[in-house]
Amino acid sequence: MCAYAADVDRCDCNSIHEDIVLDVRERLPDDDNLIDLADLFKVFGDSTRVRILSALLLAEMCVCDIAVLLGMTKSSISHQLRVLKQAKLVKYRKLGKVVYYSLADDHVRTIFDQGLLHITEE
Repeated sequence: MCAYAADVDRCDCNSIHEDIVLDVRERLPDDDNLIDLADLFKVFGDSTRVRILSALLLAEMCVCDIAVLLGMTKSSISHQLRVLKQAKLVKYRKLGKVVYYSLADDHVRTIFDQGLLHITEE
């Protein structure tokens, strides 16, 4: 058994729990999937993109509406929507000349809701 020092941030043992290491190594997602997951979380690292997703949780909106809502230019909103679209977090549909954006699927809502739940719990 490994005894932890009073400093909880480090372990003072020298033994390796080989069974645990082998079990975890077998069950870890492969590196390519972990890299893709890290890239997905990077998209959530921009407050403008998070604000856009927050708005799209509530309603399908066009670029003009999002720009007015967030007090930003249509150009900057379009750029961020492009990033969100590339990350498969939003989708769009055209109705005449107007392009409406919405969340890509319920997974996006779940990710967003879980993140909010995590940061607001005490």
